[in-house]
Amino acid sequence: MSGEITTSTVQANGLTFQVDSCGSGGKFAICLHGYPESSFSWRFQLPLLAGLGYTAWAPNLRGYAGSSRPPHKSDYRIDCLTADVAGLIDAAGARSSLLIGHDWGGVIAWIFALQKIRPLDGLIVMNFPHPKIYRERMARWPQITRSWYVFLFQLPWFPEFMMGSRGARTIRQTFYATAVDKSRFPEEVLDVYRKNALIPGALTAMINYYRANWGIHKGGLFAEQRQAIESVLETPTLMIWGEKDIALGKHLTYGTEKLVNNLTLRYLPDVSHWVQQEAPETVNAMIEAWLGGREVPYAGRGGKLVPAPMRRNG
Repeated sequence: MSGEITTSTVQANGLTFQVDSCGSGGKFAICLHGYPESSFSWRFQLPLLAGLGYTAWAPNLRGYAGSSRPPHKSDYRIDCLTADVAGLIDAAGARSSLLIGHDWGGVIAWIFALQKIRPLDGLIVMNFPHPKIYRERMARWPQITRSWYVFLFQLPWFPEFMMGSRGARTIRQTFYATAVDKSRFPEEVLDVYRKNALIPGALTAMINYYRANWGIHKGGLFAEQRQAIESVLETPTLMIWGEKDIALGKHLTYGTEKLVNNLTLRYLPDVSHWVQQEAPETVNAMIEAWLGGREVPYAGRGGKLVPAPMRRNG
């Protein structure tokens, strides 16, 4: 099956989404990117999924790249974002889906699965913790020292100015400075994200994800979804975590097994927050094994797969 990625537009939930797609199999997978990424962040996973018999979509989420940019902060509340995913699944005509999310896409994926908005065959989340754990620990030591940018993003106009100045140099540095294997982020890759951020209105939309959901709301973060996030998730779940994440500590994964009945958790030492881009070979091997019902391999130093005798407890 061809691994060619094509880009098209899809109408869903009253908006227009720019979607990268690969494959034409009978199963459906949808991949949700994080901040300040785009559908491009799934360039290594879409061909894998196509080869495994999926029709795989990676949309640019609302506000990003060529997708619609609603104007109001409230347009970026989590309930709007999960409704987008439901609309995209419906537009694909999928009866059930494999849902994959990283960072902000992981937030959306967790909530979508916990609220049971559409039937899911499985959930794969990379470098974002279960919402209940994040809600309880984000403002506590040691996570609060890592979450400084969330509070900065609550300010008006200044974050956009800071992130967009000098040709969005800070966006470039967000990836390059925090990556462990910097060879995975050459200029041509960084330019994709930098140029997307320079689209008029894009930075405000991207930062509004934080303003609309991480701001001071009655009841705190995920208050409206609290009943759902307190429940035990039954959807089979693979959690992949780059340990050198400077924004989200590994401790945020501890206790996830009590909240997900069918959980497989794997860590990648010496790999940053940008796990599926920085260690695509290892991440893809983990995904392929999990989808095939086989034991998911472990990773050793440098995020490389290790033989069975050297496996780490994950």
